[in-house]
Amino acid sequence: MRVGAGLIELHVHGSRSLKQKRGVVKAIIQRLRNRFNISVAEVDGQETWQRAVLGLAVVGSDAQGVRRRLGTAVEFVESLHLAEVRNSDLEILNVARADFNEEAAEEDPLPWENE
Repeated sequence: MRVGAGLIELHVHGSRSLKQKRGVVKAIIQRLRNRFNISVAEVDGQETWQRAVLGLAVVGSDAQGVRRRLGTAVEFVESLHLAEVRNSDLEILNVARADFNEEAAEEDPLPWENE
């Protein structure tokens, strides 16, 4: 299993209040969720008028697909022209199946496996 995490630092031009900035950030977050079905949240800059940092997360079976999906999401945010993308960073983590205790899984089957 591959887990992709990304950060996008945004500068919201023309924002004169937290309310204006939050409107732009909420629109970007909603569009990302709808278009890419990824997890997105504002993770920094909540108390500033023009700066926001979005955190993104994607899970998949191959690293290339996860990286491509995150990269496409960053490009999409840039194409919206709602805020300037100042910086972005992507990272892919490998979660090994070897961490699972297969013997315990055989002894305690899942409820639907007893049917």
